[in-house]
Amino acid sequence: MSNQFQLFKRRRFSAMFFTQFLGAFNDNIFKQALILVLTYTAASKLGVEVSILNNLAAMLFILPYFLFSALAGQIADKYEKSKLTQFIKLLELVIMAVAAVGFVFEWYALLFVALFLMGTHSTFFGPIKYAYLPQAMKEDELVGANGLFQMGTSLAILVGMIVAGILTQLSQSLYWISATVLVVAVLGYLAARYIPTMPAMQPDLKINWNIITTSLATVRYLYSLPFFILYHSWQQLVLVLWGDIFDPSARVQQGDFAW
Repeated sequence: MSNQFQLFKRRRFSAMFFTQFLGAFNDNIFKQALILVLTYTAASKLGVEVSILNNLAAMLFILPYFLFSALAGQIADKYEKSKLTQFIKLLELVIMAVAAVGFVFEWYALLFVALFLMGTHSTFFGPIKYAYLPQAMKEDELVGANGLFQMGTSLAILVGMIVAGILTQLSQSLYWISATVLVVAVLGYLAARYIPTMPAMQPDLKINWNIITTSLATVRYLYSLPFFILYHSWQQLVLVLWGDIFDPSARVQQGDFAW
């Protein structure tokens, strides 16, 4: 295709693009807002070090990827993708309602539960969006579609973090955060309703629900792809280290950096 931006005129691309964009956007509004709330408010109230709370938040969001990724891939192969996406986006709306309650009443334990559930939501949505493109796009559209998806995800992460920072500076910030994540979740569900039906790739697949054996099998398989793992591990390491360096350096208390 001469111009990949023409893909936005096609519902089979644009519906999934905006579904995944709004999902990544909401993930990062919620996650970054929670980190800022933990940094400036919760740490002092709970009497816990900021670094401990922030690292706990990061662990809770990433943990579902390790636990459920193999299971999520099986489910994405077995079931029709548009209905599955709509169901997952509906769950996102429920999770954001739980998070809104946690923000409004400052129930930090509930916010951590919501964070883990959002990580789980993203884990189950990931295989769907990556399997969707090769099925929905024509051969000459696939490279452009992949590029736009990656661009959209990166932009959603960046803008989500910026919006979270803005919302936390507003009067009644916890109400603004709650309303924003709920509205974005609704928009994501509405976008998912426009995704065209895509036949299941392996409707007869027997799902292995044992997350331990499926995760171990995935790890064993990844050892056969050393350069792939090295590239992605290095990329994630840089992102994590940058987040750990950047967030504390942005916290200023009485004119000094709060490390």
